[in-house]
Amino acid sequence: MTILVTGGAGFIGGNFVLDWLAGSDEPVVNLDKLSYAGNLQTLASLQGDTRHRFVHGDIADRALLGRLLAEHQPRAVLNFAAESHVDRSLHGPGDFIDTNVVGTFNLLESVRGYWSELPAADKSAFRLLHVSTDEVYGTLAADDAPFTEAHRYQPNSPYSASKAASDHLVRAWHHSYGLPVLTTHCSNNYGPYHFPEKLIPLVILNALAGKPLPVYGDGQQIRDWLYVTDHCTAIRRVLDAGTQGETYNVGGGNEKTNLDVVHSICRLLDELRPRADGKGYAAQISFVADRPGHDRRYAIDARKLARELGWKPAETFDSGIRKTVQWYLDNQDWVAGVSSGRYRDWLTQQYGDQP
Repeated sequence: MTILVTGGAGFIGGNFVLDWLAGSDEPVVNLDKLSYAGNLQTLASLQGDTRHRFVHGDIADRALLGRLLAEHQPRAVLNFAAESHVDRSLHGPGDFIDTNVVGTFNLLESVRGYWSELPAADKSAFRLLHVSTDEVYGTLAADDAPFTEAHRYQPNSPYSASKAASDHLVRAWHHSYGLPVLTTHCSNNYGPYHFPEKLIPLVILNALAGKPLPVYGDGQQIRDWLYVTDHCTAIRRVLDAGTQGETYNVGGGNEKTNLDVVHSICRLLDELRPRADGKGYAAQISFVADRPGHDRRYAIDARKLARELGWKPAETFDSGIRKTVQWYLDNQDWVAGVSSGRYRDWLTQQYGDQP
């Protein structure tokens, strides 16, 4: 028994691989093309672990996918591979179309070919789980009900539009070809190993470096924050017991404004790593021009996942953000490697030159 994870050196995928192997001896084949946010240092603790095989490659490479599927015969494929940063999608949307749309198409076709040739029992048990985002649903007003799985798609950025397209492909391959798929939509993740372009790690690292803490617009944009390990347990539960063809929302139940999140981080750093001058970190907050098309509010209704599969998050925002801040304080080597770009050398150092 083996699973194939795509994008397993990124933030969520990497955490999933670590979480999976912490609780299971089932091997993982981990395919990642190591774009700017793919970081093998996240998986350094698995070096030499025979349960983990890393493969440097792209989900758009159907020849490679075909070889991996034929060789390892996975019982499931979990697709985390995606370009995921809204700001980057505004400046360079082409990469998002290539990975999130074309890459997903090639993955679906490769998996369909593999699945169609499986023996009947294996074919029935196989699943492809596609990890998506709440951003495909668009934005909510302050008094709107949270997103349910039936909410209309209204993506507002090249990133969310590319993810919406990938979701539609996954759905179509299920209805057209019978491919047994599952889709999850998560709210904003946070936690260890988060690439420092995103709000929470950026604020932590800028605060420690004495730099401004940039807050878009008035800082009143609202997100539902989900601790990444809770997301991993939800995905495991959906893989184990989800109904094929169904979609499941995964949320933390923690709606916070961006400004509230920044102040929470500042208060924790004041406690755990006070500034030498005795001032609070909140003095470093700096408001900057809002980004184009910035969605005002996201909120996830995860009651279907709770009702049908019995999942709920283990972390509150207060417990999760404390763990996150402490992790960044305790893992300065990882931070330094990311900040300097040194993490990009890890592939050659540890695995040699792979095709």
